[in-house]
Amino acid sequence: MKTINVAIFVSGNGTNCANIIRYFKNSKSVKIKIVLSNRPDAFALVRAQQLGVPAIVIDKAQLNSETKMMEILQSHAIDYIVLAGFLPIIPDFIVKSFPNRIVNIHPSLLPKYGGKGMWGYHVHEAVKAAGENETGITIHYVNNECDGGTIIEQFKISLSPEDTVEDIENKVHMLEMKHFPKILECIFLGKFA
Repeated sequence: MKTINVAIFVSGNGTNCANIIRYFKNSKSVKIKIVLSNRPDAFALVRAQQLGVPAIVIDKAQLNSETKMMEILQSHAIDYIVLAGFLPIIPDFIVKSFPNRIVNIHPSLLPKYGGKGMWGYHVHEAVKAAGENETGITIHYVNNECDGGTIIEQFKISLSPEDTVEDIENKVHMLEMKHFPKILECIFLGKFA
């Protein structure tokens, strides 16, 4: 069976990135080939290197250069791209080149609290401000619309009125750690169409 080669795109701390790398570390069928970040100060780069995965920084011009990005992705024979806290919009040429092979995780139950400006802490603040009694994560394919791709799976968690924004963030993070790598594995191995 062919090995599935994966690139992880990150912008921040990289806890999801590290969790995914660890999950597939001894896999015979999935290999995390490279981590790309749009920010040179992203701690995810350090985490990746500590876990033995090459990590590179791509600036905005490189991200939007079809020649440069396709060269990077093709040189690592990438089959899937995983967005683990990657903030820039994915250029159309990458979306077209990887149809239903770019997977994102969003820290809310889409379509609620999705779209431009809705990421990380901003999402949890909005959930708290709205007085929601539940939140969760959405794992979805990436298309040309911000947070608009087909939903693959959602996981929910209950909230109480006493929960702070930090409590909400921690609850969502636990869902991410528990479910994201397992769902990715199902996608990579063809258990989700």
